[in-house]
Amino acid sequence: MLPALLGAVIVNYLFSKAQLAEKSRSLLLFVLAIDAGMLVEFKILGQFVSSELLPIGISFYIFKMISFQMDIFSGRIKDNVSFPSVAAYFCMFPQIVSGPIMRYDGYLGNRMLVEKKSLREILESVEDGICYFVPGLAMKVLLADHLAMLWNDIGTIGYESISTPLAWLGAVAYSLELYFDFWGYSLMAAGVGVMLGFPFIRNFDHPYSSASVSEFYRRWHATLGSWFRDYVYFPLGGSRKGDLRTAFNLLVVWLITGFWHGITANFILWGAVLFVIIALEKFVVFKKMHTLAGKIIGRFNVLVLIPLTWVVFAISNFGLLGTYFSRLFPFFGDGIAVNKNDFIKNIGIYWVVLVPALLLLIPGIYEFWNNRRRHAKFAVVWILLFFSCVYSLSNAAGNPFMYFRF
Repeated sequence: MLPALLGAVIVNYLFSKAQLAEKSRSLLLFVLAIDAGMLVEFKILGQFVSSELLPIGISFYIFKMISFQMDIFSGRIKDNVSFPSVAAYFCMFPQIVSGPIMRYDGYLGNRMLVEKKSLREILESVEDGICYFVPGLAMKVLLADHLAMLWNDIGTIGYESISTPLAWLGAVAYSLELYFDFWGYSLMAAGVGVMLGFPFIRNFDHPYSSASVSEFYRRWHATLGSWFRDYVYFPLGGSRKGDLRTAFNLLVVWLITGFWHGITANFILWGAVLFVIIALEKFVVFKKMHTLAGKIIGRFNVLVLIPLTWVVFAISNFGLLGTYFSRLFPFFGDGIAVNKNDFIKNIGIYWVVLVPALLLLIPGIYEFWNNRRRHAKFAVVWILLFFSCVYSLSNAAGNPFMYFRF
């Protein structure tokens, strides 16, 4: 990881100096090709040679480098940049492996404010950061890691042998596992950033309360979504050049998004399916969103179609994927559940994780905590949560964050 990161930092710093001296579209395209080519090369090596060859977090710091170069070219970054500032921005340790993706101007402006803080303000920042870090750790360790057990149990049983209710429970469990794994990491990374004096970056904004899939992805991993909007969708023309060009731009964005997650066919299919859903929403459903039918369709897409797309995201083998969908919709395939009571059995085991996970999807419950996170009474809650996480970690095998692989 270190040689790749160090090399990329040096190359991007040198090109930024050249761009600030004399802006050149050819120079911009050349450095973007270097950055994108580096990402593609390591993705291919990680997929077809060895996963150990894929540096942790390469997608996130390459995306920061691409936005950095494009912001210099557009004039958003005007001042001369120093190597320590650029290197610190690219290598900011809370964000380097899984985001959130901070822009350079936001980093630099807030770093200057950090340097002017008094000791009291620094201690208050540390306290506030802990109040984000601990709940994030709990989401990862107490919710996501235990939901992963349910999804792994279903794989152990064999997709051809599970009942239809358990197949749907598995889709929900994997959706929640991915959500709390990455939301937990985002809260932890943002919490460490707050401890260092930076403002809180909200990377998740209750996506499952969205009224459509397009809104869902504005709220899910929001910094990545805004990155694709600003550095891919808008440069392609956005929605300013007619419906056909808009549809093409959306297709490009979602195919790149799928490839960014992985180069296996299921990720490309996942991106293509989301493009179809979002295009239908934009050009058909959105025109009726003011009607009851439009609102129902939008919510159906979020609560039913999104978990189904996560199944495509999770299963890379198309044969196994087809088997799983034949259990989700048994009238399209064959196979008999070995144990028709498997759903009841697993609900009985995992309800203690599923119930709090589902409750945390309700925006009001999270906001209740967020608005009172520094209240003295909550200090006891954070202490109990922290030691519960430590106990859980000490009795479990290592379960790395899911987005480390991207």
